Amino acid sequence: MKLLIVCTGNICRSPLAEAIARRLLGERGRPDIAVVSAGTAAYEGSPASEGAYLVGLEHGLDLSSHLARPLTADLVVEADLVFGMGAHHVDRASALGGTGRAHLLGSYAGRTDDLAQVEDPYGGDLDEYRRTFQQLEELLVDAVDRLLAEPSTGAGPGDD
Repeated sequence: MKLLIVCTGNICRSPLAEAIARRLLGERGRPDIAVVSAGTAAYEGSPASEGAYLVGLEHGLDLSSHLARPLTADLVVEADLVFGMGAHHVDRASALGGTGRAHLLGSYAGRTDDLAQVEDPYGGDLDEYRRTFQQLEELLVDAVDRLLAEPSTGAGPGDD
């Protein structure tokens, strides 16, 4: 199974979410679920933003090898599930072939309020990145729990 996480520049939210999701899946014994990220307006090869990098380090996540990549139809088609940070990310993934598999991360995690969308911290101070990290972690805990409860993914490693 492959999970694709999408934001705008693929330098803040989606790289953090990718790293958080990988850690959560590893902790739950599911490193077989691949996690990748991309951006709807990414400049290919850009590193993670300084704020994302520093907040990642604060939480034991190393984004130093991250390189941004643009969202493509091939990435969407290869993904079993796509999480967007905002509705426009979901719309773009759907337009590239992800209809039915592209979801707002917060909605998939069960949020129906303002926390369903994850605001872009780019250009903000470190505290803004910390708030984004906290929101992403909370949403991803619930999203991963839901994902692993699905019949096609919840049976255990190698059973999907």
